[in-house]
Parts: sequence; C-alpha cells; structure tokens
Amino acid sequence: MTTPLRRTLFLFLLTPLLYALVGAPQAASAHTELVSASPKDGAHLKKAPGHLTLTFDEPVDLTDVRVLTVDGDRLPVSRAAAAKGGTRAVRVALAAPDHGDLAVVWSVVDKEDGHASSGRIALTVGTPAAKATTGGGEAASPAPAPSPSVRKGLVAVRWAGYLALALYVGGLGFLMLLWPRGADEPRARALLGLAWTTGLLATVAGIGLQGAYTALGGVRDALRPATYADVLTTEPGVVLAARTLLWVLAAVVLGALLQGGARASRSPGWRVGALAVTFGLLRTTGMTGHNSEGSEPTWGAVADFVHLLFASLWIGGLAMLALAVLPRRRAGELAAVVPGYSRLAAVSVAGIVGAGLVLAWQVVGSYGALLHTSYGQLLLLKTGVLGCVLLAAYASRQWVRTRLDLAVLLRGDTATVRSFGYSVAAETGLVLVVLAVTSLLVTADPGR
Repeated sequence: MTTPLRRTLFLFLLTPLLYALVGAPQAASAHTELVSASPKDGAHLKKAPGHLTLTFDEPVDLTDVRVLTVDGDRLPVSRAAAAKGGTRAVRVALAAPDHGDLAVVWSVVDKEDGHASSGRIALTVGTPAAKATTGGGEAASPAPAPSPSVRKGLVAVRWAGYLALALYVGGLGFLMLLWPRGADEPRARALLGLAWTTGLLATVAGIGLQGAYTALGGVRDALRPATYADVLTTEPGVVLAARTLLWVLAAVVLGALLQGGARASRSPGWRVGALAVTFGLLRTTGMTGHNSEGSEPTWGAVADFVHLLFASLWIGGLAMLALAVLPRRRAGELAAVVPGYSRLAAVSVAGIVGAGLVLAWQVVGSYGALLHTSYGQLLLLKTGVLGCVLLAAYASRQWVRTRLDLAVLLRGDTATVRSFGYSVAAETGLVLVVLAVTSLLVTADPGR
C-alpha cells in the first residue's frame, strides 16, 4: 500500500473520532409512544369530561401532537400540569356529549427521527348505548395510521438515497484511493453524476414525504409547499435541509473533478473538500436513523458513521469496478486496481460487521427482541442477505488470488474475466436487496 493511500485511508478512519470530539448526541428512547390516558381508553363515565390528559414515554412538543375527533376536527392541545407528567403530558380540550360515545384519535411525531405513532381512545358517557348483536351495528373506526402509499414512497426514496450516497462517496473514494486516472473515464463520470442527481432528488422528495407521513396525509400532501414548511421547522426537517445543502456542495466537488480530471483527483485541496462533504453526508444520513436509541448514544452514532462509511466504500467501489474498470479490460488497470480494491473491500467488510454488531445491540437490546419483533426479523433478513453477498465477494477474492495474473497476461481476455464479472454482478444485485431492507428498518419500530 503506497504512502498516499495510507494517508488518505487514515483520514477516512479519523473522521468518526473527530465527530466524537465535536459533540455527542443526547440519549434517546425508541419511537414516542402513549403511556397512559386519563380518562383511560374504554372508560364508562357518568359525566362528560372537560379534557383528556395524554402522557407519553418521553418529552413531546405541542406542535408534534395532533388530536382529532372521528369527524376530522382538530382539538386544542395544551401543556398539562407539571405534577401530571411535565413535558411528557398534554391536555386535550373536549367538547364531550352529555351521553353516548366519544372517540378521539391521536398522533405524535418523534422529535428525533420524525416517526409517527398514533392510536384511538374511546369513552362512554352516561348509559352505554345498546349494541346490535346481528352485525348491523356501526363498527368502530380504526386508529389513524400513515398512508401505505406514503410509507412505500418514503421507503423508496430512502433506498434511492442510500444507493446514491454509497455510489457518490464510494465512487469518490475509489478514484481517490485506487484509480485517480478513472476521473477521465466517461463511465465513471456518468456514474458519479447519476449518484449526485439521485441523491439530491431523493432528499428533496423525502422532505415532502416525511411531512405527509407524520401528518398522516396522502401522496398529494407530499407535494404541497405547506408540508415542506411544516417539516423544516422540526428537528428531522432541519437534518434533511442540511443534507440537501450538502448535496449542493457535493456538486461543487463533483464539478471540480469533472473539470480537472485525474489532476483534480490527486490534488490535496480537492481531497480535503471531498472529505468534508463526505463527512457531512454520512453524518446527516445517520442522524435520521435509530443509532442514538439506547444506553450509549455516542457509541451508537460513531458505529453508524463507521457502518455507513465502509458500506459506501464497498458498494461504491464495487459499482466503479463493475461499470467502469472491467468493461475497459486493460491489463495494467486490472493489475493495479483489482488487488487494491480487494484489500479495501476486506477492510470494509470487517468494519461493516463490527459496527453492525454494535448497532444491533444498541438498537435491539436483547436476543428476544431480535427474534420476536418485526425490527429484529428485518435485521435477521438483512444479515442473511449480507451473508450471500459475502459468499459472492469470497468468490471474487478467490478469482483475484488465482486468476488475476492469467487475466493480465492475456490482456484482459473476455473469457478469462467473465467469471469475475459474474461474481461482481451477483454481489452488486444482492447489495441492492440489502439497501432495500435497510430502508425498511429505518421506518420500523426498534426492537428495544
């Protein structure tokens, strides 16, 4: 490994430690959930209550709590008395009937990651109304929940965002560490341009979808300017806005590379700029996940940063190798680039596994939660697919050890390189599945 390569890799590894020195996140619990209601759900009351008190498992902002009647009318919400829960409790003014049934639906947005939780509370005032026994009675309205279309859209843009981040960060790292001359290759330039465009569009679309998701609205709500304005006043919205600005700055880094080519990729100034943008993109991506939920949020955040960094180096480098290096079939490039990427991939896999173990324990918290919660089961699915990816990566590594020299001697002969191309293609396809499961994990309730 050359001295410039060692120095640049050292800078990549140093960034999580710099983050820990800059500042640590505050401890956070899982998604905000309702702990109790007074009067409680299902209560039979002689007199109509003037208000309803909702107590959550963590402090909430009044702007993040919505309480509606079953007809869709929004009810006033104020802070409850300090003795009744402090910042975790809210008071809902009711216009209750003298008798009959009263039902309200509530929703709250987690101020850390923007996840929406919701439920329904039903009360009976006076004599309970007679209920039909033949199925003719009116069924209770279900608790509100985010629109399935909005949820699917949010998962899709997060998948596109993760892929764009990996291709951009990993692609820049590949050119910086292993293949500076590749900055002049049209395929590599097109791949980076596509990654930047997808990353920016996915982030902007994610703001609208996040707003529609937390407001329990539909897809049309994701296109309204008011939705964007509402989201940008929340902590998750500020993070998304910061990520959007970082993608704009990433255009400056990419533009300098496209103009300067190989000369720019070797420039210390350009590398410092690329590292700064990389740090920002990785950190803001991790801030909308579950990494801070647990007893050690600082280590969770650092582990998430390391996880994203090495996953990007692995996936982005893999895409560069498959789409830009191998199609050229130049013996000198194969001899110089492929062994270097093989070593980088091995280091990246070790970093991904180590950081992933820390994150799994931080977020899931127990073996029971791993096996018996939807979050834990998704995590097991991701681990299983990742195992298949590692098998394909092992086949690629074996080719490098046993057949790379022959491929170089035959000047990149198609038949010789084909098996390596197949294993790289399989590895790339499985990685896309891993990213899809990761996108589902972000919107799922943590196992803890």
